[in-house]
Amino acid sequence: MLFSRFPLLFLAASLCLPLVSCRDGKKEDTNVIELNFGHFPNVTHVQGLVAHHFSRQGNGWFEERVKKATGKDVKINWYVYNAGPSAMEAIFARSIELTYVGPSPAINAFVRSRGHDIRMIAGAVEGGASLVVPQDSALKEPQDFRGKVIAAPQLGNTQDVSARAWFSRGGLHVTQRGGDVKILPTPNPEQLSLFRQGKLDGVWTVEPWVSRLVMMAKGKVLVDEKESIATVLVCGSEFLKEKPEVAQAVVKAHEELNQWIRENPKEAQAIVVKELEELTHSRIEPELIARAWKSIHMKDKISIPKLQQFVQDAYHAGFMKEVPDVSGLVTPEAVEEKQLAMKEETQG
Repeated sequence: MLFSRFPLLFLAASLCLPLVSCRDGKKEDTNVIELNFGHFPNVTHVQGLVAHHFSRQGNGWFEERVKKATGKDVKINWYVYNAGPSAMEAIFARSIELTYVGPSPAINAFVRSRGHDIRMIAGAVEGGASLVVPQDSALKEPQDFRGKVIAAPQLGNTQDVSARAWFSRGGLHVTQRGGDVKILPTPNPEQLSLFRQGKLDGVWTVEPWVSRLVMMAKGKVLVDEKESIATVLVCGSEFLKEKPEVAQAVVKAHEELNQWIRENPKEAQAIVVKELEELTHSRIEPELIARAWKSIHMKDKISIPKLQQFVQDAYHAGFMKEVPDVSGLVTPEAVEEKQLAMKEETQG
């Protein structure tokens, strides 16, 4: 499996990185619920960006709603990661209780822990990920990438797995260190300059980095993952077991936040611009976020068939020796209703 092969890749999760605040080890106050919540500086983590912003402003979205549900004061510490494997290591270490993350790292974490340590408790975003190539590129099919170099955010993250699976299904031999096409782990902020310099034949990434490549580096979208799961909300299984009422309140607040974002797209986009500028220390053009917005879809629930596709992708990408059973990964409340109804009818 991916995690056992690359232990050093996840060492950063136990360190205090520039974008990640460190816990101070204070004794827990039973009258205060303290939650450590993760997300990435991506448009596909829009719920985390918006909620983080509200927390900065002193009118926390989750804080107010969880307090209303539990009767206790709520403090949220926000942690920002650049890729999923690091966030999953933080869940394992119980440094955070909840995080927005892509499906592939969550699936790998579930398999690695033999189904014990992680649960998906809500959907978040579908779409927003693409393979971008230069505008004048003749590359069209997987076979065209033989001998080429593309970038993905991190080894084993959702876009990395999607890229490897796409090339593998297209007949190319792809290994974690090379093969017919080289997939170079490259943090999202660094992809633009490499793409402009012609050092990359393509980039498989997420918004707003997709739009940035298109608008600022003359890229074009070759593969659009518009119907794929980009982000889900996960938590540690111990947290779910120990504080089910808090987890339930978080999910309800998350669904209400989805509705607010759907009803207030302009305000949400403005918040995303501010938050990304705060987190990345760079100028984010509103037009960039407006373009990215068109490719994402907020989701309350999780599509099991689409999740199973990611399991197949991870297998085809070579991260798993066999297709695992992930039936316990998604809580029943997080399953899309029509799929849950079909399952109940089958069992009945």
